[in-house]
Formats: sequence, C-alpha cells, structure tokens
Amino acid sequence: MSTLKIKKGDTVKVIAGKDKDKEGKVIAVNKKDNTVLVEGINMVTKHAKPSMANQQGGIIHQEGPVDISNVMYVHKVKATRVGFKMDGDKKVRFAKSTGDVID
Repeated sequence: MSTLKIKKGDTVKVIAGKDKDKEGKVIAVNKKDNTVLVEGINMVTKHAKPSMANQQGGIIHQEGPVDISNVMYVHKVKATRVGFKMDGDKKVRFAKSTGDVID
C-alpha cells in the first residue's frame, strides 16, 4: 500500500463537494477507504439511543468521511500539492509550491 500524502493533524482545504473552500484539521485518516475526517467538514446527523455512555440519547452532529482526493494540504495559508523526496537517508514530505519540507 502506498504512503498517503495527508496525515492526522494536518490542516487541509476542501477542494470539491458541498463544503468547498472550507479549511479544517484532520482528525483521522482511513488508509483502507482513502478517506479523512476533518473538523467541522461534512457534518452528518446521527440518531442515538440512550445508553450508559450517552444517558440522554437524541440527535448527534458529527463529521463524516471525505475522500482524500477532495482535500488539499495547506502550507503558509495556501493550498499546495505534496510530494516526497529524500533528505539524506530519510523520506520527507515537501510542499510543491515552495519546496519547503513539511516534516
């Protein structure tokens, strides 16, 4: 399986769909389905029964998955593509617009 260019904790911008042009932080990455959960993006309504964890039950609003191809990494307030390069003997991500190493 290939390495994904978006990681948990990255700030991303949505480039397609109902939440286009919104930005948020990545909460989780699902490599199997190529999806990400982004804070405040693709909010869905879920109806929950009362349980021990949630005594009240009711309607819950939570983030739904977004396809990884519909988000773009944000570097210095600008959305950019991400590439990989070797830094010595270590593989690192870099922003293609500036050439800066991300991590």
